[in-house]
Amino acid sequence: MVFSYGDNIDTDRIIPGKYTKTLDMSQLAAHVLEDLDPAFKDTVRQGDVVAAGFNFGCGSSREQAPIALKMAGVAVVIARTFARIFYRNAINVGLPLLEIREHDIAPADSLTYDLKTGQVTNHTKQKTYQAAPMPQVMIDILNEGGLVAYLKKNGDYKI
Repeated sequence: MVFSYGDNIDTDRIIPGKYTKTLDMSQLAAHVLEDLDPAFKDTVRQGDVVAAGFNFGCGSSREQAPIALKMAGVAVVIARTFARIFYRNAINVGLPLLEIREHDIAPADSLTYDLKTGQVTNHTKQKTYQAAPMPQVMIDILNEGGLVAYLKKNGDYKI
């Protein structure tokens, strides 16, 4: 399923600040997008896609925003542009992102995507969109589930 939103969706809309003081990740998922789309938390399923316009993830630099989306089951966020700190935080926590400047992805669309090539196929509209391919190191970080897991696996992280 695709959830589609507009421009300038800030981190306060993704996860309201009053919920960011918990270490219980399921609590973040329970409140994700509740001010923007109250039905989201009840309808999102593992593997769903969020599509958005320009400047997704703007606002504060809270890591809880991409964590909340990931914990809710979102498999990938596709946007025209991302706030840069949100983009980096999402990669760090293992949430894939694809930036596609021109897309017309809608809630009823059926999508497949390839992070390595940056290609998104919209089967409903019989269109293909091209995102900039992600650098291999970012794909490796995502494949490990985030930056900490990646560094632990590669011996670059000490606890």
